[in-house]
Amino acid sequence: MRTIHWLMTGILGLVLAGCAGISTAPTPEARQALAPTGKLRVGLLLGSPTHVIKDAASGEMKGVGFDLGKELARRMGVPFDPIIYPSIPALLDSGKSGAWDVTFIGFTPGRAKDFDFATTHLEVEFGYLVPAGSSISTMADVDRPGIRVALQERSGPDVFFTPLLKNAVLVRASSNPGTLDLLKSGKADVMGSIKPILFELSNQLPGSRVLDGRPGIDPHAMAMPKGRDPGVAYARKFVENAKSEGLVKAAIERVGMRGALASTTQ
Repeated sequence: MRTIHWLMTGILGLVLAGCAGISTAPTPEARQALAPTGKLRVGLLLGSPTHVIKDAASGEMKGVGFDLGKELARRMGVPFDPIIYPSIPALLDSGKSGAWDVTFIGFTPGRAKDFDFATTHLEVEFGYLVPAGSSISTMADVDRPGIRVALQERSGPDVFFTPLLKNAVLVRASSNPGTLDLLKSGKADVMGSIKPILFELSNQLPGSRVLDGRPGIDPHAMAMPKGRDPGVAYARKFVENAKSEGLVKAAIERVGMRGALASTTQ
């Protein structure tokens, strides 16, 4: 009998733990605010593990933003509609016009003027990528006269590196592939971005490497267009649950992302 008692106690504990991890459904007002078209349109940057990457052979899509957006839609009880963009400027401009409902981007004070943010879910390292044979071996070698640093315009890295680099020459492209092309063509000596993107792009540039160290951290958070106030509290609670339940960590591991950790910020 004692064995049965402990067995039933254990089963009850598992059931209660499972229930604790399930978010309550949003109110009708919150659902309408977050998914006004009846589906959750999630804006995603293609080629970034923080958003979504696509397997060339299988077509499988995975990434932290992709996984979290899909889970948010499931908990809300609405269809998941990923909307893919080639660049951060394109994603941000579309968000201002209401083309998506949520996205997962680096937080900056400038972006907070256009979007509402949940608490951070990722702490992402900034870094540098150099081509094979580069004489640049440490971060201290980057900010020197004549060194050309490639950045994606209007991106979080652009906001971060522009005031940081006092001596290097900054060159810009509209997308991450375009920024990598500057490095490939010899029009830049270094690419500055977040490390998950740099590690992903390094596969396309044989012999290239991401420098050790980090000049700073890019806090990533779920963003929503302004004017969705009834849904903001629910979205923020979802992010807190996603962190505490290990969903963010699991998404990082599924995509194999390097240079980022699940945030512990509340």
